Amino acid sequence: MPAILAEGLTKHYRVKVREPGLGGAVRAVFRPRYRDVHAVEAVSFRIEPGEVVGFLGPNGAGKTTTIKMLAGLLHPTAGRVEVAGFDPWMGGAAFKRRFALVLGNKQQLMWDLPPEETFLVNRAIYSIGWADYRRTLDELVELLRLGDVLGRPVRQLSQGERMKCELAAALLHRPEILFLDEPTLGLDVTAQETIRAFVRDYNERYGATVLLTSHYMADVTALAQRVLIIEHGTLLYDGALAALAERTLPVKRVTLVLAEDVPRAALAPYGAVREYAPPRVVIEVPRRDAARVSARLLAELPVVDLGIGDPPIEEVIRAVFEGAQIGEAR
Repeated sequence: MPAILAEGLTKHYRVKVREPGLGGAVRAVFRPRYRDVHAVEAVSFRIEPGEVVGFLGPNGAGKTTTIKMLAGLLHPTAGRVEVAGFDPWMGGAAFKRRFALVLGNKQQLMWDLPPEETFLVNRAIYSIGWADYRRTLDELVELLRLGDVLGRPVRQLSQGERMKCELAAALLHRPEILFLDEPTLGLDVTAQETIRAFVRDYNERYGATVLLTSHYMADVTALAQRVLIIEHGTLLYDGALAALAERTLPVKRVTLVLAEDVPRAALAPYGAVREYAPPRVVIEVPRRDAARVSARLLAELPVVDLGIGDPPIEEVIRAVFEGAQIGEAR
């Protein structure tokens, strides 16, 4: 049985359209106009237990709406969902104990109280026994390095410390499915790395299924081997992250370190010069020609070092959003 199953998941909204000015305000009251917003349109996917899947898309693509439907916070216009074997809108308390939802731009911590006060509230909500609570909390404190923040009011904590406490609060009941929506939003590099390491460790220790949205591609590349890409509410891609570059941008980047300067014009016959900062040069060539061009470069230029790789994943994702076709795997 899959951990998460979505079939034809659809969400449409009807929103009021208001024209500017006093006249528009009056008309909105007496003669309101509406428009339909297709937030999610016939999205289908299946996630197996223990998978970590990245969920990518630009702002307004439908990611958070989809996650809220999976968590039972929104009811779909059409389609079917199963999460941990439950219908999210009918599962009740038994379903809520099976998952956790963490939103990077929302918080459940009580602002003027220490984080452990929120932890105690969640212990009562999820009916966690004292022994299990202390054991789980001690483990989360160690993994997230929270020992010196538990007694301080939340308002005195840094954003990174607050997010780590949010994760601890959400995971006290040991959920088997995690919905993480921008968990590293606004955090510095060190805090981002801590959150990534924790999510990876939690997945490995407990076999948890993770659906992760993030605008930081480092989060996705560090944690997920598979990605879902959504835009304008429509699923564009469901597959391996490693295969996405090959299917979207069929090119390779050849990075050279040269022993002596070579004019930029002299590099043009080998491919498109993407970076020129001697002694380092990056040339883009068709994927099928990478080996042949690399051999020519080694034979014809004063090359000290040479590396071949895919374009940065950020460029690949941007190309998808800009309309690049996702072809068949080669």
